[in-house]
Amino acid sequence: MKVVIIQTTTSSKEEAKQIAKILIKDKLAACIQLKEIESIYNWDDKLCCERETLLSIKTKKELFSKVKSKILELHSYDTPEIIELDISNISEDYLKFIKENTL
Repeated sequence: MKVVIIQTTTSSKEEAKQIAKILIKDKLAACIQLKEIESIYNWDDKLCCERETLLSIKTKKELFSKVKSKILELHSYDTPEIIELDISNISEDYLKFIKENTL
């Protein structure tokens, strides 16, 4: 079984918590960390600097499509960041935790 971290950002901590709780409840993720960050990017030819909340979603690689669909369904952004990061090494105990807490 391969484990990945899926990252996305939201405009508020409340939205991040809502998405995280649904992903956990639906067993699409075993653990999600939330962190407040500052993002700098171009949007409609304007330089933007915004506070956002970063979600680091730990799950099975095979669940990426379902997680992505759920994020797109719930997210307020037109073009949300949805990035999959492969994990090359993981402790056996944490791997067991992910297996036990996801579909």
